[in-house]
Amino acid sequence: MKRIPGRSFVAAMVLALLGIACAPLTLAAEATAWVKEGKAIAFDRRKGNCLACHPMDNGESPGNIGPPLLAMKARYPDRAKLKIQIGDPEIFNPDTSMPPFGKHHILSPEELEKVVDYVWGL
Repeated sequence: MKRIPGRSFVAAMVLALLGIACAPLTLAAEATAWVKEGKAIAFDRRKGNCLACHPMDNGESPGNIGPPLLAMKARYPDRAKLKIQIGDPEIFNPDTSMPPFGKHHILSPEELEKVVDYVWGL
């Protein structure tokens, strides 16, 4: 005789499937929050202060020393190179006026990752 699964088994399976289905939404929400934090750091005059030199993302009173931060994935298809450019730009250009945000600990490693993710999405 064939055994029919009990209600608790069926309920467990439904909950497991719902958890799997909701996981991408949770990850997307976390990624969105991470990028928003990156933007806040980039716009913060005491932290990233990207606006002091770069026009970007409708920021108020941007500088014009650096290039506009737009189409960044096209300019930096390799995210790791963008991270180096922000963290220690002297590697690519020893004469740069851009501060090395990572090397000089202006940003923590986590803040640097958030800013890189935000800027890379512009």
